[in-house]
Amino acid sequence: MSTLPRQHLDADSATRVAEDCARLFQQALAERLIAAYALGSLAHGGFAPAVSDIDLALILADRRHDDDLTLARATRELHERDGSYGRLSVFWSSLPALRTDRDDGRFPAVDRLDLRNSGKLLLGEEIRHDVEQPGADTLVTDSVRFALRMLASDAVLAEFHRPARLARDLRRCTKAVLLPLRFLYTAATADCGSTDDAVRHHLAHPAPVAEELVRAATHARQGHPAPAERLTELLHAELVPLYLYYIDSTLLRLPPGDSEPAHGLAHWRTRLLDR
Repeated sequence: MSTLPRQHLDADSATRVAEDCARLFQQALAERLIAAYALGSLAHGGFAPAVSDIDLALILADRRHDDDLTLARATRELHERDGSYGRLSVFWSSLPALRTDRDDGRFPAVDRLDLRNSGKLLLGEEIRHDVEQPGADTLVTDSVRFALRMLASDAVLAEFHRPARLARDLRRCTKAVLLPLRFLYTAATADCGSTDDAVRHHLAHPAPVAEELVRAATHARQGHPAPAERLTELLHAELVPLYLYYIDSTLLRLPPGDSEPAHGLAHWRTRLLDR
């Protein structure tokens, strides 16, 4: 059987981890940290104890040239601690950027939308009313850039074509299968939604692409994984078709005037088909 991650924690425990991390960042950033929020499933619901990230957003008073390095290093140090800190995902931006729908740190558009709609304040002052709502075109193009950066590397493509190792890591496996559904849901609705929303939206289509794989990943996310051998079979048969469907659907939704995302998707498509 596939094994669950060692840290199997509920939403309340995960929120306490986020609060603890927020206080540690507050010590490092002092008065520059205006607010810290829980995002994602900790904020809008649907936290999956087996696999969900602990999403933490840091809102800074200003942007400094060394923030990326400082915050990335602090996040790595937290990941190296024992226990649930390894599931921490940290987003950061300045309040002036959030007020003008910009990312000047690490804060993709869909997460800015999640902050505005559902962010759960952990410390500091409430600023959600100041966050500019990203437009539909921004949500699509920003998610494409994120997907190309995170999922189109040579290492990830090699795992897609030889997925036995991926099947044994349930957190990475469920992300690989369900992230494109989240992107498609947001593109169709201009809403960040939840993973459950995205799965329901996809399975409601007639003859949904990769249906067995999507259902298997959903069961694994809920703590009921199929044997690794079965997951490997499904990943081998249906993961590449799922991504081709995501790419083809997204190409139709890209706004005109910015050719870079379209070229990136087309190149990714070619590489997916090159076995």
